Amino acid sequence: MGMYINRCIGRLPQLAQQRVVMESAVDMIVEAVLRGNKVLTCGNGGSAADAEHIVGELMKGFLLPRKLDPDVISRLCEKGCPEQLARALQQAIPAISLVSGVALPTAFANDVNPGYVFAQQVYALGRPGDVLLAISTSGNSANVLAAMQVARALDMHCIAMTGGRPCAMANLADIHIAVDETETALVQELHLPVYHALCADVEQRLFGKSS
Repeated sequence: MGMYINRCIGRLPQLAQQRVVMESAVDMIVEAVLRGNKVLTCGNGGSAADAEHIVGELMKGFLLPRKLDPDVISRLCEKGCPEQLARALQQAIPAISLVSGVALPTAFANDVNPGYVFAQQVYALGRPGDVLLAISTSGNSANVLAAMQVARALDMHCIAMTGGRPCAMANLADIHIAVDETETALVQELHLPVYHALCADVEQRLFGKSS
């Protein structure tokens, strides 16, 4: 069991019913990364901020330093990378936020369909075996649903984070983390500790022994 998931549930017992799906989400992300795949994230409003936040925890050291192996540093230096720079780099969990940027989303929204701005990016960036982490407090956000539909068509895996109401995202998710709140702000207050625990346990599994 994940140490950080256990700590999270210890602080927030109302998340205990999500333990199994949270553990499954960690397994899915770790297995994807070990295969050479990546994580894509998306959401709207506060959930867009969460999508960005998750990428920030995955792409650099979160709770562990994630130093590069000396042989990796040597290879970078041999190819012309300054040693100071090479030593500053950290091992990463490849992740991309689909809410980043302005030009592409606004161009696609203006020229094609604003509801498909995440779906277009999933189509362009997603590969079989990648993981889409889709966040919506209602579980019914149309643009997030479209992204999940494309992800499934591309043989990607989908993790959905939603509130407690029945929702359409549940039908498209391989793993559905549904916190037991329905008010938007309260759902978001629980999503943050959930994804912090996921990121921390993924990091521990991938880098805990070597960092």
